[in-house]
Amino acid sequence: MNIVMLTNTYLPHVGGVAHSVSAFSDEYRKHGHNVLVIAPEFAQQVAREEHVLRIHAIQNFNGSDFSFALPFSLALNERLDAFKPDIVHSHHPFLLGLTALRIARERELPLVFTHHTLYEHYTHNVVANSQVVKRFAIEIATRYANLATLVLAPSLSVVRLLHERGVNTPIAEVPTGVRLEDYRDGDGRGIREQLHIPSSAFVVGHLGRFGQEKNLPFLCEAVARFMRDRENAHFLLAGSGPLEDDLRNIFIQQGLLHRLHMPGKVLGPARRDMYSAMDTFVFSSTTETQGLVLSEAMASGIPVIALEANGTREIVKDRVNGRLITGNDIEQFVSAIHWLHDTPPGGRRELIHQAVCTARDFSMKSCAQRALDLYQPLLKHHSPPDSAQLTQWMRMWKLIGAQWEIIEGLTGAAGAALNQAPEQ
Repeated sequence: MNIVMLTNTYLPHVGGVAHSVSAFSDEYRKHGHNVLVIAPEFAQQVAREEHVLRIHAIQNFNGSDFSFALPFSLALNERLDAFKPDIVHSHHPFLLGLTALRIARERELPLVFTHHTLYEHYTHNVVANSQVVKRFAIEIATRYANLATLVLAPSLSVVRLLHERGVNTPIAEVPTGVRLEDYRDGDGRGIREQLHIPSSAFVVGHLGRFGQEKNLPFLCEAVARFMRDRENAHFLLAGSGPLEDDLRNIFIQQGLLHRLHMPGKVLGPARRDMYSAMDTFVFSSTTETQGLVLSEAMASGIPVIALEANGTREIVKDRVNGRLITGNDIEQFVSAIHWLHDTPPGGRRELIHQAVCTARDFSMKSCAQRALDLYQPLLKHHSPPDSAQLTQWMRMWKLIGAQWEIIEGLTGAAGAALNQAPEQ
């Protein structure tokens, strides 16, 4: 198969969607398929990328670390004509997601859409929080999903949510997998030595982006309370983002800065070593659709403590491979860290064993095969015309149709958001 992926975020940007597109693309190629990734230019991009077409983009949009892809590219049609795609796979419902819709309609190809993100939780990156904007984000994603041939969701919780929101397109659960071999035998001791963490310390850890939507002030307050009671406790907070100074200040105010370790953004094999330096991984986000870092931590043999939400309840099993806390209750979260700290060696070994077993269910190999199996039936029902036979008039006509679907979706979403906003 020739699979074209369109995404608004891609490497070297650090994030769940960028990682997912890269991981699936690599695994598909291992299965003998061709993958072309269409993504925005990125400020840190340096190396030539054989299988990627970069679209001109506005860098650091609205002060964030995201690139805002511009809607047109002269090189796009020429590259697609040469590539001859069989499947168009979109990873967002806007920007390059709209380009994906145009490509699929123009070339009469199946459109697959992965609903990675609960977009209503990220509207603060564009405009101040507003119930109208949040509702608009939900409507856009829902209407876009109904224009696709197939929708993929990272967890069963999201499958159920999309049905509740009115998605009628067939939906299948396909999590982003973890390359288990990438998280074995990490050098946790080396990380502890590098960061001057005692070998006997109990290390609570977190790795991710420090964004507003991640509920990290809650997490840091909970960990700080635990650390006040346990002199051997240290916090390894890896990552970067706009809340970095705010999070550090929580520990400064508590007099715990000397036991806080913030090594910055962690990429590649260093992630495995970072997880291995932890005794438990803590996670407080309630906006995830999967929570890939949970699978990564478990693949490293690290029990997880997390708030129950979409994307966590399918992975974390309370008192089996970690702790799952219902509600945004900081006292319960602190108590769960104490529970894990006090678990005897035999019980801890069982938690580690169950964490590794859970990670096996989310292996990249099995998740990619699941997606490929879902692609295959779509090909049987689509016979795209030869691109050489598509006249300019035919292409224009199909593009007009796609553009009308886009306009109809946008105006419908805006109307629905304005009508429903007073109820929020």
